[in-house]
Amino acid sequence: MDLTERQRQIVAIVGERAPITGEQIADSLATARATIRSDLAVLTMMGILGAKPRVGYYLQDGAPVYGGVRHLLAADLVRDHQGVPIVVPEQCCAYDAVVTLFLEDVGSLFVVRDDGQLAGVVSRKDLLKVTIGKNDLHQLPISMVMTRMPNIATVTPDDSLLYAAELLIRFQVDSLPVIRQDADPAPILVGRITKTTIVRWLVARDGPTGGKVL
Repeated sequence: MDLTERQRQIVAIVGERAPITGEQIADSLATARATIRSDLAVLTMMGILGAKPRVGYYLQDGAPVYGGVRHLLAADLVRDHQGVPIVVPEQCCAYDAVVTLFLEDVGSLFVVRDDGQLAGVVSRKDLLKVTIGKNDLHQLPISMVMTRMPNIATVTPDDSLLYAAELLIRFQVDSLPVIRQDADPAPILVGRITKTTIVRWLVARDGPTGGKVL
């Protein structure tokens, strides 16, 4: 039987803090004890968790371990860590984008329409290519340089940091746009997640290794 994401979170919490009471587990998940009652019952019946009266829950010998950095990343949401996106308007030229890139000291810019819709992404590498070529950057529209939607990896505020980290690695980019999908099919840009975001999270996180992230 596959465990749900919440059940995996419970196993990770118990593995790190056992013995721990149901109330303490619920507090760690920011939910009510009644919400996780059925999860605790399932995990106990499966032999993953054991329980001692007036002591709390603990991991049974041989129980699968879902803790560690990967699980902690899966438990945190993008919305709690996203930063302010650095944007340029769709009507700007490549020269303006180069100036913005270096003034803001970022690796990529998000190109937006007047209504905040994400139109594309332009990276430092994209701008470097056109800069060293024989192009008039003042006359070159950014739309000719950027990668357009929908050919862009994106995340939403409700995605996990683990999912964001996997996309950063898979597509070998330094940042991801955080979008909100409204009734209109075009996505609205609401933030960004970067490799630096993930690294800062890892450094700041006190994990089961006593502050050392493995």
